Amino acid sequence: MPVSLPLPLALEQFLDVLRCPTCCGRLHLDRCALRCPAGHTFDIARQGYVSLLTGTRALSGDDAAMARARDRFLSTGRYLPIRRAVARLAAEAMPARGTVVDVGCGTGYYLAGVLGHLPDARGLGLDASVRALRSAARAHARAAVATWDVFRPFPLADGVADVVLDVFAPRNPSEFHRVLSPTGRLVVVRPTGRHLAELRGHVRAMVTVDPAKEQRLHRALDPHFEAVATERVEYVTPLTALEALDLVGMTSSARHVSRAEIEIDHHGLLPDRVTVSVLATTYRRR
Repeated sequence: MPVSLPLPLALEQFLDVLRCPTCCGRLHLDRCALRCPAGHTFDIARQGYVSLLTGTRALSGDDAAMARARDRFLSTGRYLPIRRAVARLAAEAMPARGTVVDVGCGTGYYLAGVLGHLPDARGLGLDASVRALRSAARAHARAAVATWDVFRPFPLADGVADVVLDVFAPRNPSEFHRVLSPTGRLVVVRPTGRHLAELRGHVRAMVTVDPAKEQRLHRALDPHFEAVATERVEYVTPLTALEALDLVGMTSSARHVSRAEIEIDHHGLLPDRVTVSVLATTYRRR
């Protein structure tokens, strides 16, 4: 089935920088697919994302239930201060007609926030989850999205991104460095130990924030990047019981405890407010 008009246009914006993941050749749009000169072909799904991930797909992306929970929760606006901070940091680092690549973009919530802040910028979202990308493909008219595994070399030419976003996502420092322009910036957002503390206090099966996570982050990025500035985004937000269930269900904690188990074990005990606490750091290339 042909894709609707805006989606090929969003992908077409990236044909100058996208590369075939098999042979690194340039890609061109051919009806409902992208092709390279060697004949490698990558289908554009009717939902609007292009399937670039070849071979065995990564299994760590959101499943259908996680993607739905993420969509529902983010639509409440509870994480809007984080989205605004990401958009501002990206805007400070990017020219008006710049290129932003969101690695582990999920449903496209943060990428759409950046593009909404910069009316002439273009965006590309990469994620292993087909379910999440179905939403990301609709997140913004100037956002192209593709299936990809963050731990593989990105299907992009060298030095093409003005900003790389990594928001609650896995990291590939050497690839971040390769695809960023010499003056480009990396924006990394991750939780502090206070993030969702009230909810973790009630749902013991939730994944906790490792106290050594910050040290590991800086150790991994240090060979490639130098921190420019770090800011904390922290606030307390109200939380309904359904929002609490979605907040657990949209994270990796959903792989350890089911929604039904939470409803049975914690009926009437879920907190009605929660602390949101994250660090957002801008890095420049070494």
